Amino acid sequence: MFKFAKKGVSIALTMLLLAGCGGGGGAAGGGGAGTDVDPADLAFPLAETATIKGLTNFPAGTESEPNNRTIFKRLEEQTNVHVEWKTIQSDQWGDKIALEMSNAKTLPDFIFNAGFGDTDLQKYAKQGVLLNLEEYIDKYMPNLKAVLEKAPEYKAMMTDENGHIWALPWIEQLGYEKTAIQTIDNMPYINKAWLDYLKLDVPKTVDEFEQVLIAFRDNAADLKKEFNIDGDIIPMSCIMNDGGQDPMVLINGFGEGIGDADKGRHLAVTDDKKVVCSASQEGFKKGLQWLHKLYEENLIDVEAFTQDWSTYVAKGKSGRYGVAFSWDIANIAQVSIDELLAGEKWIPLPMLEADTKNLTPGNGSFTSGFDRGRCVVTSVAQNPALVCAWLDQMYIPIQSPQNNWGTYGEDDDFDIFEMSENENGEPMLKHAWLGDASPVEVREAEAVGGPLAILDSYYDVYVTCPDDAQYRLDWIKDIYTPDMNTKYVIPNVFMTAEDSKECSTLQTDISKCINTAKSDWVMNGFTDAEWDKLQADLSAYGIDKLIGIYQKYVDEYYK
Repeated sequence: MFKFAKKGVSIALTMLLLAGCGGGGGAAGGGGAGTDVDPADLAFPLAETATIKGLTNFPAGTESEPNNRTIFKRLEEQTNVHVEWKTIQSDQWGDKIALEMSNAKTLPDFIFNAGFGDTDLQKYAKQGVLLNLEEYIDKYMPNLKAVLEKAPEYKAMMTDENGHIWALPWIEQLGYEKTAIQTIDNMPYINKAWLDYLKLDVPKTVDEFEQVLIAFRDNAADLKKEFNIDGDIIPMSCIMNDGGQDPMVLINGFGEGIGDADKGRHLAVTDDKKVVCSASQEGFKKGLQWLHKLYEENLIDVEAFTQDWSTYVAKGKSGRYGVAFSWDIANIAQVSIDELLAGEKWIPLPMLEADTKNLTPGNGSFTSGFDRGRCVVTSVAQNPALVCAWLDQMYIPIQSPQNNWGTYGEDDDFDIFEMSENENGEPMLKHAWLGDASPVEVREAEAVGGPLAILDSYYDVYVTCPDDAQYRLDWIKDIYTPDMNTKYVIPNVFMTAEDSKECSTLQTDISKCINTAKSDWVMNGFTDAEWDKLQADLSAYGIDKLIGIYQKYVDEYYK
């Protein structure tokens, strides 16, 4: 079990907390209101049950009532704080959270899985509906404070131009700089079993890759019979413009070698620290021409432009793919961790050489996983000190891994963890064997997300490194890091309200323009005139202004 402070609070003080600690503290309140409660009087478990109100989201098909999840059941027992939750299904969050935030009178005390971007944080702070958290962190959040003392770069990333902290972050360190697990999200995988059956080598160039896909296509009948596949063979499947399932990592070897690693902003940083638009580079043009050639040869899934995640997974689990893209191939293919480690069925596809050989790391990835706007406390919170003290429990080193990945001791068929001990005999979460279970499905069933921090120093002290993360880290270090010749990425910086709003406005039209062209051109091809029109459209949408804003922050960061 976890270790919490044993000192209780008096009934009189608890009633005072329930009556309210002086909420407020949004932009209008100036922050710090309600910080007059003695931290010693907030030791958990409370002598009397206190109630706070939260809003969160849940993945479709999983438990919709947070208090039915083991993690929150234990937290209530350990703190004597009951949370009245309102929930929204994750796939509806983007539309509904804006409506929730529009009426401050009906807001809860905190929003657990807010996922707010910089524009959201700045807007809601200006409207006075968010609590300034810097004083609350200093006084009531010793666990988060300890994290920021160990990794001060995150405090800088949390703080706006005026020195205010408007949100509690999600931090997941797995690797660092060019070995960080986030340097590549849309990892390409190739069906090693098919390669071996057809006596083919793992391709190293774009031409060899094309020949492998052709072999998969032309030997479809034999592959179906040999591997007992129900359904048509698909040499390569993907979901265009869909994060980890996007196929653009394949074009990184064309032209300048920049590729299109940032699929939201389509920006990159050259080795002389210049921000450029990836969709304006020669490599982008040549890469799309090559992908269209593959599509014309019936080597790319015809549903790649329209299919959703469930369709993509269903076809993958049927064994129909020769090449696919995802964070983890185990999420979309029938393959166990043992088989992945043995390299028997699926393996990562190394970077392909065309004009050059390079992998551009994802922007912001060098500081590992970080979500600045994961959780916010609203300025209408009746007990802000209590709310912050409760949220600080999420940053206990042995609690954060559970919130992030799942827990132990549940009454079902699987657990992410078993409670074990480290080499000093102290409690440590040990990852349980998942067998053929999909890691993402298990985690969605158990984890709660929210604000948390997992530092590299926690591994083998508070928690073991997840097996699927460890083999991914090993693959990145051994297969991809050697080809990360790019020196710089756009850092994860907290922009000013004006810059953040301007970027958000510009990126909406620019990304839509680029993503539409990507899908259309891979399917139908394009002419030089159409390429020139794309560049003219990007100019009209303000690409130079967007580049200029990011250039300012890149210059400051790397000064």
